[in-house]
Amino acid sequence: MINSYTSSGDAEVAIAGARAGADVVRSMYGQWLPRIDKAAGDFATAADVAAEEVILDVIRAARPGDAVLGEEGGHQGAADAVRRWLVDPLCGTLNYAVGTMVVAVNVALRDGAAAVADPFGGEVFFTDGETAWVRHDGDDDALLTPTPASRLVDVNLDPPFPSAPGFRAVDLLAHPEFVERFRPRVVSTTLALAWVAAGKRAAYVTDGGDLSGSVHFAAGIALCRAAGCVVTGIDGAPIGETGRGLVVAADDETHGLLMSMIRSPS
Repeated sequence: MINSYTSSGDAEVAIAGARAGADVVRSMYGQWLPRIDKAAGDFATAADVAAEEVILDVIRAARPGDAVLGEEGGHQGAADAVRRWLVDPLCGTLNYAVGTMVVAVNVALRDGAAAVADPFGGEVFFTDGETAWVRHDGDDDALLTPTPASRLVDVNLDPPFPSAPGFRAVDLLAHPEFVERFRPRVVSTTLALAWVAAGKRAAYVTDGGDLSGSVHFAAGIALCRAAGCVVTGIDGAPIGETGRGLVVAADDETHGLLMSMIRSPS
């Protein structure tokens, strides 16, 4: 029964799914992989598809009554299901396809547990919806502790830019105060969000529409919220159907600085 599920149990399902997907991604790395075109400049590889299949196997076995929205396979399960898993089996396909090991595997229960696996770093970042940890093989789970100390801010530069001309994330890189206060980095995968939660980054900024239900962002957003990060849209409002984009910061001061730059692009 749905009510018998525990948040910690859901977290273990998310971890198991993310790890299974990460195993596939790691095992297929470096091979020639057929590509499946989606849109201009966007494609999936055979690794995306294979990783999603094993993740779905894990979820179906543990939570057969739940619905799933997968990046590659779309919606599966009852349309009116109360519980829905969001799966991005290979976040960073462009990186992966050219031999760059900066990718992630995302598994999230909508408004619940979530896990982000780093296939090549050996880390799984996860939350039960209330607290966030990182797990290394053979080590005890460690709490995620955000901090702005690194002053590193990841900025997603991928188009489209739906908020232009008022705001484009790329414009932050030319903002005088930004280069005085922070050091830009560009990692367009969920690892960027996990690193904010873990204290490896001070913040992350991206444009876009409602990202709260996105297979690309749901797991990272859940991690950051549970870790205590400041999470808003680019207008400073809570993310959701009326929001746009994402600004995630380790603390209020960093978030406030970024919001002032976004509101005053010059």
